[in-house]
Amino acid sequence: MKKILVAVCIAVSIMLISGCGSSREDTEGNDKMSGTLTFAIWDDNLNEVMESNHMVEKFQEKYPDIEIEIEKIKDDSEYWNIMEMRAAANQLPDLMLNKTFTLSRFQEDMVDLKDAKAAENNMWAKEYAIDGRVLGIPMTSGYEYVYYWKDMFEQAGVEVPATWEEFQAAAEKLQDFYGEEEGFAALACGLKDEWTDYPYMEFMPALESGNGENWDDMAKQDMPFSEGTDIFQAYQKVERLFSSGALGPNPLNQGNNQATQLFAKRKAAMIALGDWGLQYIKNETEDLSGLGTFYLPVREGREEPFYVIVQPDNFLGITTHSEHQEAAEAFVEWFYSEDWYPEYIQSITAASSMSNFPKDKDPVLAEADELCPDRKMVFYNGGGSDFTAIQNEIIFDYKKLGAEMAAEEFDFKKRMEELNARWAEARKKLNIN
Repeated sequence: MKKILVAVCIAVSIMLISGCGSSREDTEGNDKMSGTLTFAIWDDNLNEVMESNHMVEKFQEKYPDIEIEIEKIKDDSEYWNIMEMRAAANQLPDLMLNKTFTLSRFQEDMVDLKDAKAAENNMWAKEYAIDGRVLGIPMTSGYEYVYYWKDMFEQAGVEVPATWEEFQAAAEKLQDFYGEEEGFAALACGLKDEWTDYPYMEFMPALESGNGENWDDMAKQDMPFSEGTDIFQAYQKVERLFSSGALGPNPLNQGNNQATQLFAKRKAAMIALGDWGLQYIKNETEDLSGLGTFYLPVREGREEPFYVIVQPDNFLGITTHSEHQEAAEAFVEWFYSEDWYPEYIQSITAASSMSNFPKDKDPVLAEADELCPDRKMVFYNGGGSDFTAIQNEIIFDYKKLGAEMAAEEFDFKKRMEELNARWAEARKKLNIN
């Protein structure tokens, strides 16, 4: 198998002695499969879990002649850029991860896993199939939260918000109350990394009306950024929040790690992250007393439905570029089996995606459910091929757009008009009806 050297990657090759720690009974028939599988990831938590729980060693107890090379890439933005370059060169790794919004992007490069036992037991795999093809099996079920410090809310006289107006008012009040502290941010958000604004820029348009397929619907419109549309209303709210000063003095000069550390040290009162974010917070502080969660309230009035995003995350798949398909399939089946998945899912804060291995929510995350018993789930779709084609044509990066909203010179109305014009032109050029 060709080796790919990428300067921004840290390739960690774990080579173990064949058959170490395994019996002949355990590996009967498995010695027919051999080869080296490259598994590309970007997630620091996933990397830590795999290393600390000795995933490779445990896999090799059953498959002693299959070696695993974990390739750790800096972050997800860099990951997608690298994977796109490799896809064009027909040099993708054997195993890769996808998100809901990248499945269609790599659909021609992924093996169909619809017949896998792991897909059958997964709650999401077939729901997110493209043209009947299961292109990856999600590792987790993802929920989104606003983490907050209860004592800071209490001291500032702020209650958990239930509408967007209440949320922005709470952020501004917290900033006014604690703003004299150097570097304080009512709402931590590391916009230097850009992707960190995804709870707002990616999910809020879907939460406006509870439409998890909003991106696909946009592909059918010439002017989806017009006043009154879900995306216009959502982004107008985000722009007002980001320009209010509630993100502190330096949101564009700090990344996600800095923002999380700021929150963990109580130099910020709130931070919006997925359930995976709880692990990051735990890593940064030993004192979790007073940590709570609530769902981001996008609705305008308390009488309106309270929509909450839920989506599968980290779709593990096999690329068509792999020269060791059988070995890769063995790894995928093993990952979601009783030999590994229960240990993996209990080691992280995210929810299980496997019906045969359920998991209770962490008490901190369960608080959001208690505060919002009437919530309505929105099953998020990251956008199909038409949306992706238009997005690529006009280079519509909603996460970058969110970071731009924090800049003083940003003109919201002008940018929406520009996007409308370019969107209509792209639909015409690509012949998308």
